[in-house]
Formats: sequence, structure tokens, C-alpha cells
Amino acid sequence: MEPVIIVLVILVVLVFIALIKTIQVIPQASAAIVERFGRYTRTLNAGLNIVVPFIDTIRNRIDLREQVVPFPPQPVITQDNLVVNIDTVIYYQVTDARAATYEVASYIQAIEQLTVTTLRNIIGGMDLERTLTSREEINAALRGVLDEATGKWGIRVNRVELKAIEPPTSIQDSMEKQMRADRDKRAAILTAEGTRQAAILTAEGEKQSQILRAEGEAKAAALRAEGEAQAVRTVFEAIHAGDPDQKLLSYQYLQMLPKIAEGDANKLWIVPSEIGDALKGLSGAMGNFGNFGGGGSSTAGGGSVPQQHKGTGTDRRERPSID
Repeated sequence: MEPVIIVLVILVVLVFIALIKTIQVIPQASAAIVERFGRYTRTLNAGLNIVVPFIDTIRNRIDLREQVVPFPPQPVITQDNLVVNIDTVIYYQVTDARAATYEVASYIQAIEQLTVTTLRNIIGGMDLERTLTSREEINAALRGVLDEATGKWGIRVNRVELKAIEPPTSIQDSMEKQMRADRDKRAAILTAEGTRQAAILTAEGEKQSQILRAEGEAKAAALRAEGEAQAVRTVFEAIHAGDPDQKLLSYQYLQMLPKIAEGDANKLWIVPSEIGDALKGLSGAMGNFGNFGGGGSSTAGGGSVPQQHKGTGTDRRERPSID
């Protein structure tokens, strides 16, 4: 009985192993390559699949989702003979599992080497400044070459990105100095523009202030002149209403003489001709002065009476200057 039991156990184990090898479960967005006696038979898609045990074998399981592969920095020489290090990132997707398995030994390594060689060809035709400012152009050119070359491998390159472009240290220092000079220049321009605008606004404000001040002074002068005219009219009307005699007028003339002599710079007096008549009237009223009718007697102070000029209506007397 024991040999029979051993045989049954062996058969059960073989059946169990055969069932395991017969049923193949493929995850979603994956594929499996089936070979029969070393030859490609078919591609298993996602779900439950049945294969012949011990005859069919699974050669490779491939992920059909989009993959991201970063490549290490690669030294590239620009058109102006400068070495820059460029990091790249490739976004690809396997569209044909059979071609990705049999058309290329390692599609990851093949994509990396193709990226390096293509990048060197593209950057070799650009100078450093264009390389730093033309990332979109480089990405588009690199993606076009890679997508065309990897199509027969069952690979589709969806996107290529330049992660970093690092020029030499000396070039970086020169670029930093240039950027600092540009920033200082822009700051100086903005400062000068602000100063100019402030000066313009200040001048406009001063102009408006002077205009308003002049208008105010003009209005004040007009009001002042109008007031003075009104005062003269009032005085004139009051004088005529009071009917003053010759004595009062002579006294008023004498009161005006000190005002005529005011000021150190006055060297020439212009004396109205009516002063003689006023003095005559005042002397006749007081009885203390000599005869002023001839206009030529001496004064108490020893000064000479001003000589009257006929036809002019005024007497001129030279006043000695005080040095």
C-alpha cells in the first residue's frame, strides 16, 4: 500500500504544479511574452490566461504604463567650444511588448545612448546663450529623433525634458556679474525716472502755486485800488462838502512838505507851485512871516527859497547828498 500512496502523492503534486503553470494571471496595464520551446507564441494580455504547462513558458513581463527615466548628467560641447553638463528626463511607454522584447536587447540602455548622441548633435550646433534660452526647441528636436528611432522597438517617447543645464564655473561667474550689472542699470534707470517725475510734479505744483498766488495778489491789488479810489472819492466829497478856506489848504500843504523830503536817496525835490500861494495865505493869517509875494526873501534857517520856473508849474530844489 505504501508505494501506491507515494505514487498518489506524487501525482497530486504534479497536478497541482500543472494547474499553477496552466493558469496565468496578468495584472492590468501589463503584458507577458509566451514562448513554446524557445519560440515566440503569443502575448498574454491583462486577465486570466491559460497556457500549456511544461511546454509554454513566460519569457518576459512588461509594464505598459508610461515610465519616467532620469539619465545622469552628460558633458556636451557647444558651438563656441564650451562644455556644459545636461541632465535629461525621458517619458516613454511600451506600445508593443513583442518588439520591445525581441527588437532590442535593453531598450532602457538603448534610449539612454540614443539620447546622449542626439543631444550632442543638437547642442553642437548652438552657442551657450542659445542653449540656455532654447530648452523648448531642444526638447522638441530630441523628442522627434527619439520617437522616430524607438518606434521599431515598440517604444513611444511621449516627452523629453532637460532637467538642468550647468555651464562651467567661470561662465557662471561672468553671467552673475552681467545679471548684477543689468539689475543695477535697471535700478539706476528707475531711480532717475522717479527723480525726473518728482521734479516735474514739483515744478507743476510750484507753477500752480505761483499762478494762484499771482491771481490772489492781482485780486488783492484790485480790491486795494478800489478801496483807495473809494477813499479818495470820500475825502474829495467831504472836502467839498466842508467848503474849506484858503488858510486850511495852506496848512495842509505845509504838512505835506516832510513827506516829500522822506528818504535818504532823495536828492531832487519837486515842489508844487501852489506852495507859494499857500505860504502867502498862511503868513497873512499869522502875521509872523515876511512878504512871500516876490518869492525871493531869505528864511530863518539861512536857506535859499527855491527859484520858481515859469511855465512848468513846479519848483525844483537840489538837496545836498549825505555821504
